[in-house]
Amino acid sequence: METPAHPGSSGSPHPRALLLLPGGLALLAGLAAAFGLLGLPLRGVPQRWEEVHGVLMVLTFVGTVIALERAVALRAPAGYAAPALLGLGGILLLVPPVPIRAGQAAVLAGTLALIGVYSRLWRRAGSLPLLVEMLGAVCAVTAAALWLTGAAVPFLAPWLVGFLVLTILGERLELAAVGLSRPSTRLSSPDAVTTTGACGYLLAAATALVLPQVGYRVLGVVLASVVAVVSHHDVARRTIRTRGLTRYMAAAMLAGYLWLGTAAAIWLVGGPVWEGRAYDAVLHAVFLGFVLSMIMAHAPVILPAVLRRPLPYRRILYLPLALLHVSLVVRLLAGDAWDLPVAVQVGGVGNVVAVLLFVVLAAGSVVVGPVRRTRGVASTTTRATPEAHPAVAVTLPVARSLPLTSDTSGATS
Repeated sequence: METPAHPGSSGSPHPRALLLLPGGLALLAGLAAAFGLLGLPLRGVPQRWEEVHGVLMVLTFVGTVIALERAVALRAPAGYAAPALLGLGGILLLVPPVPIRAGQAAVLAGTLALIGVYSRLWRRAGSLPLLVEMLGAVCAVTAAALWLTGAAVPFLAPWLVGFLVLTILGERLELAAVGLSRPSTRLSSPDAVTTTGACGYLLAAATALVLPQVGYRVLGVVLASVVAVVSHHDVARRTIRTRGLTRYMAAAMLAGYLWLGTAAAIWLVGGPVWEGRAYDAVLHAVFLGFVLSMIMAHAPVILPAVLRRPLPYRRILYLPLALLHVSLVVRLLAGDAWDLPVAVQVGGVGNVVAVLLFVVLAAGSVVVGPVRRTRGVASTTTRATPEAHPAVAVTLPVARSLPLTSDTSGATS
């Protein structure tokens, strides 16, 4: 007989889900603008959307999601100012009659509010992984401040990359600790090495503003070193041998690390890249190959923690994940590497389709509800405590799956 639905599958989403709407609008606008940047403009899309495309996607789309995660972890009403301000900034950037500086100012205020959230989390329970995430937030503030003062978007790239990469790697370090018998406090521990690397990244990014030939190459070295350390200790290297949700998450994360290493290699070899194919390759290797792959990996466990609605895992989620990486290979290795505009366009359109397909499938999975099994087999829905720190929410299903892989092996499309 059928099993009952997961308790979290009924009822309305938490009101804080409304704070995700501006981020969602920023995502859709950014994808619409991407067609114009590919040379395939859509009718009715303002030119301004193309001008703010990069910051829109990083600080107002992903930034809003990260800030909302932090606010949930903080469990204090003041924490929601950060996602609210970042979302407001995105809306202001999208409305042409509104001065662009109004949107820039709101985005800067949102990043400063995010620093405030991290400060309160630090006072509650400071740790080296949290410090890495805080340094990522410093990168966000620096990028927003430089943009408000007139710096061109290409010069913000190291800071935008630092915000997302350090935030994600900090959370992965927290998860990696679960797979260790006891945390290491040695200077050679992954936490200490990555924290040192994060500090080095900020110094290199600052150097890149005044000595770009030196700064960008140092950025490449630091980024490659940090990703090597974190990926080596990531539990994904073990959970890739499991099944179901945990294997899906591991596949997405390991693929993301490969793209991040690719971006590091381009900076290391090419030095400062502010335009052209190398610039395109670095940004999309990081923001599509690494960041969006990580978002696809963690959505089934992070969104339920934020929304209090389950996002059940189904095998069909591999479809947008595979499309994302295959289209990125076409875009970077065929298009950018060989300067083939058609390959760039084909790969770019594939990137957009992959993102939209993931959004549609994830939303559909939420509406349909948990996967039901017959003959008394338990539902495959992943539980996530809404009040938990997002990294902890990710930890729970992975840690539980190590001794009991059969719990997630039965998910079907």
